[in-house]
Amino acid sequence: MRVLLTGGLGYIGTHVATALLESGHEVILLDNLVNTSETVLEALKTLAKREGLAAENLTFFEADVRDLEALRFVFTASKPEAVVHLAGLKAVGESVALPLDYYENNVTGTIHLLQVMREQGVFTFVFSSSATVYGEASQPPFTETAPTAPTNPYGRTKRMIEEILSDLAASDDRFRIVSLRYFNPVGAHESGLIGELPRGVPNNLMPYVMQVAAGLREKLHVFGDDYPTPDGTGVRDYIHVVDLARGHVLSLNYAARHPGYEVFNLGRGKGASVLEVIRTFEEVNGTPVPFAIVDRRPGDVAISFAATDKAEQTLGFRAEYDLTDMCRHAWQFQKRLLHEQTER
Repeated sequence: MRVLLTGGLGYIGTHVATALLESGHEVILLDNLVNTSETVLEALKTLAKREGLAAENLTFFEADVRDLEALRFVFTASKPEAVVHLAGLKAVGESVALPLDYYENNVTGTIHLLQVMREQGVFTFVFSSSATVYGEASQPPFTETAPTAPTNPYGRTKRMIEEILSDLAASDDRFRIVSLRYFNPVGAHESGLIGELPRGVPNNLMPYVMQVAAGLREKLHVFGDDYPTPDGTGVRDYIHVVDLARGHVLSLNYAARHPGYEVFNLGRGKGASVLEVIRTFEEVNGTPVPFAIVDRRPGDVAISFAATDKAEQTLGFRAEYDLTDMCRHAWQFQKRLLHEQTER
């Protein structure tokens, strides 16, 4: 299929694009370049050529999903047959400080995208949701039928979009929609060519660990050590980004054959604490990560990990990489960046 991939030059987007190419799809990348740059496109094309993939099947449009006319142009020019929607703001703490920005970008942008899809007769849709929709309404492992009660504006935008998608599929049986509730994507492609490259101060654990290990930042801030967890730090279900990308391809294949609306968790089904991630990184890579305990971050929950039975049984999805792989591959990507900066 010709697949429109919004947020296609982002961290997850580049890995999903690679997985789609590996599966023989054409990929139309759409990104507004707010959190990335066109240099990432060159890295993606280099990776495609190195892996023997059809780099000519990559097309890029700079556009914003909130811009209806820009979306109409992209659809008319590229004629996608399906959409994988990753574009959106995603920092929990920032969403608490800037809720209007998050509702306007995430919810309005998705509505505009769906409107243009319907106008253009495109009805297959995979949505990047989040495990933050679960909040603290139930205890992990979270099943897809667990109550949802997100504790921050970011999570609430994802839950609102899920409700919109469910209502849309119920109102129009042409739509085939899958929402993927990501847990915590980390790691990088094993080639070291693509990975997580946040602008400014990282909002997620692993890229912050990378920058501290690389000497770019003095120390890691661990947000709270008084949670009801074995070592007091937050526990999350970390999933390798390459596994996550493979889950998108399986979900796209499923959506293409099944009208209606479905939700799947994508995680490993087990949690790791912040301190466990730090220790694993240090052991795997032989590089110290200085850290300091600071106050809890608004909107965070103590423990979050997935029930993975539904994705395994329905999609045939099972995560293959472990935390050791995630730490090793993330550091390979960071070391390549350091080498390139030294060479300049």
